[in-house]
Amino acid sequence: MKKMMTILPLLVLGSVAHSSELDNLIDTSSAIVDQIDRGIKLVGAAQEYSYHGHSMSDGTVSGSAHITTEQIQAYNMALSGMSTYLPYGSVQDVLNERATQELELMDNAIDTFTEVVVEMVQVVEVAEMAEAASTPDEEAEVQEFVAANQEVLTISQEEVETYNQSIDDIETHANQASAFIAVAENQEAVDFLEQGAENNNTTAEQANLTYSSNNQWVKMSWAGTSNATAVYLNGQNYGLDLYATEADILTVGGQSEYYLTGPTAQGYNCFMSQGDCSEY
Repeated sequence: MKKMMTILPLLVLGSVAHSSELDNLIDTSSAIVDQIDRGIKLVGAAQEYSYHGHSMSDGTVSGSAHITTEQIQAYNMALSGMSTYLPYGSVQDVLNERATQELELMDNAIDTFTEVVVEMVQVVEVAEMAEAASTPDEEAEVQEFVAANQEVLTISQEEVETYNQSIDDIETHANQASAFIAVAENQEAVDFLEQGAENNNTTAEQANLTYSSNNQWVKMSWAGTSNATAVYLNGQNYGLDLYATEADILTVGGQSEYYLTGPTAQGYNCFMSQGDCSEY
């Protein structure tokens, strides 16, 4: 049995933990500070011991306070890395990461939808036979087929609920992914949201990111405050006008590979044959 194809690809996104630049600077500068601290202690000890003749080292302790070439190189590289450091986080990364999560959830829902459609696929055969019956003899064939296979042809309430829930989930996650990706790809919108993080002295990573179909916006609520910054998706700002009509959506869907490889487009026999459909 041919399984319908999922064609919406996972978004390949690279996420950079921008706090790493600061972490690198902390680590590399602290390593040198530790050596300097050790060196100061050794110098203090040298003064105390040498003037009073109380003690002495074996001549190798000073080496433990040396600063190495590797430490200096790491520190200098960390300084250079700070030129790209984002103290208020990266709105674009947060949006892209959430989009990836939503795409994964959408793909899981598509798998569930596909499975339940395959379970119910014989309804397509019944519909085709019933519609094609144009004579009493053909109608009798339909009646006999249904009577002989009624148990197999029956669709359960559980299957219907799974079908309905999965298609709702697909729409929800697809819309969220599309919203987050669209905003992430719009530099003006990204700049506006990043200004919100700066104004509220927080980071994008700490914000609560949401999409609202009712308000038609993507919103970031800033941690530790009651403030939020929102970007509309209905044409009000930054040229983001995402909402398609139902007719447009169905047109695009009807041209998709997922639809064209499914049972309603191919027909029951072609879909079930898993092979050449030219005879159908």
